[in-house]
Amino acid sequence: MNSDIRLSVVDQSPVRKGGTARDALTETIELARAVEALGYRRFWVAEHHNLANFAGTSPEILIGQIAARTQSIRVGSGGVMLPHYSAFKVAEVFRMLETLFPGRIDLGIGRAPGSDQITAAALSYPRPQLDVRHYPRIVGDLLNFLHDSVDAEHPFASLHAGPGESTAPDVWLLGSRADSAAMAAEMGLPFSFAHFFGLATEHGPTIAEMYRQNFKPSEYLAEPKVNVALQVLCADTEEDAQRIGASRNLSRVRSVQGVREGVPPIEEALAYEYRPDEWAYLSKMKQSYIDGAPEQVKEKIEALAEAYATDDIGIVTICYDFSDRVRSYELVAEVFGMNEQSRPL
Repeated sequence: MNSDIRLSVVDQSPVRKGGTARDALTETIELARAVEALGYRRFWVAEHHNLANFAGTSPEILIGQIAARTQSIRVGSGGVMLPHYSAFKVAEVFRMLETLFPGRIDLGIGRAPGSDQITAAALSYPRPQLDVRHYPRIVGDLLNFLHDSVDAEHPFASLHAGPGESTAPDVWLLGSRADSAAMAAEMGLPFSFAHFFGLATEHGPTIAEMYRQNFKPSEYLAEPKVNVALQVLCADTEEDAQRIGASRNLSRVRSVQGVREGVPPIEEALAYEYRPDEWAYLSKMKQSYIDGAPEQVKEKIEALAEAYATDDIGIVTICYDFSDRVRSYELVAEVFGMNEQSRPL
């Protein structure tokens, strides 16, 4: 499996403390160009709202910018938080992207709010928020609009999610819990597990296996397909990785405390004195992080790939300096022996 692992990128457009959202978004686009040259196969961008440390509020806009500045790498959402939106509108947007960049667009969808509950309410206001029990129906509607397969009895059967007769993007269900995996299996869709969330990751391999065991082949996918997104930071030495990762660590703690600020500089993070409760939280989160020198990182990625029984790995990297972020992806590409040109999908 070692040489067969296929690496992708999930980017959250982190904002530096003292930096701007424009900086973060520009760096996301530049990162996409860099990892395409390194041979990464996909580049997904996240959706977050009302957060000071992440700039990616509109993945569909960012996808278009990235695809226009790259040549072959697949570009997509990791993901669109579907309960906020109309299935028809999302289908229109992503068929538009697929029309402009045929064969290169992925539509990853999730049902998390992407922020706090009041922000979620604002995204639907003055309409009531979606009852999560309707989520499977919305996903089904989205698939049907994308593939022009809406049932004749559907109230919107006469509509066409344009433009024209474009092909449909690949649709992925994203999640970090068993119910998301069960839904992906039932619908015959590929499933991406958010290991990088750091939430109940010890159950991740079991959830992935449950998905495989219950998978029902569909018109979209003949066999189960699992992607796992990991939090990774690679540097030339283990000490460098731990030092660089200090910024991400403090940012994570402050974010859960509701502190609205960007990723702090390394020096500030190293000088921070954690309270016992903060250190306990961080210690638990760090159990799911992969930080270290190239061979250490490779060994841990391979171990998790084996645990999840997949060769499809996405990498999330958060740090203060953009150069350190790019360097991390470069080192991972080197240690896995990736070519300068993208591998076939």
